[in-house]
Amino acid sequence: MYRILLVEDDKTIAALVKKHLESWGYEVEYVRDFSHVLTEFVKMDPQLVLLDLKLPFYNGFYWCDEIRRISQVPIVFLSSASDKMNMVMAMSRGADDFISKPFDLEVLAAKVQALLRRSYSFGKAADILEYHNAVLSLGNAALTWDGKIVELTKNELRILWTLFEHGGRVVSRDTIMTKLWENDSFVDDNTLTVNINRLRKKLEGIGLKDFIITKKGLGYMV
Repeated sequence: MYRILLVEDDKTIAALVKKHLESWGYEVEYVRDFSHVLTEFVKMDPQLVLLDLKLPFYNGFYWCDEIRRISQVPIVFLSSASDKMNMVMAMSRGADDFISKPFDLEVLAAKVQALLRRSYSFGKAADILEYHNAVLSLGNAALTWDGKIVELTKNELRILWTLFEHGGRVVSRDTIMTKLWENDSFVDDNTLTVNINRLRKKLEGIGLKDFIITKKGLGYMV
């Protein structure tokens, strides 16, 4: 079942769209806290986003940019502000479609179905992981925190991936090295230490100081 996140502040429209798309077999959730859209996006990890342009706090362009920092999930704008300039701006920010309000629910469902089919026929969207408001994008090999983004090497990505999967628990050095060996990288104890130190400096560069914690004699944790 495909998951769809609906970012629409008109409760009547949101309820109608949710009910109709659920009748097509989709799982639909709508955002309730419009100041933390990205947080709700990460929690749901949807396979498509329906995004209104005019929203409380920040507009749809802002949230489109924020989502695109961490994910290539299909994004469809829904807006009554359907002049040419808004359409061009939406597409330039990475949107996949722009549907003008008022719209026919059957047409919306058909467009959603077609976009999902094109997007996922040959694979799934990049997964994302979140821990303490830090968002790790496996597909983009990047970590985002407080609006800042840092690109990761393959080894750095796998280290954080392993730590995020065990969030709040200690991961042994042997476990992390085994994960890195799966990437055809020979990693000994000294190499792991170098990778951890380099990764820590990158995270400190975006304000994440002491994000990776050393448990002496045991390993690391976030």
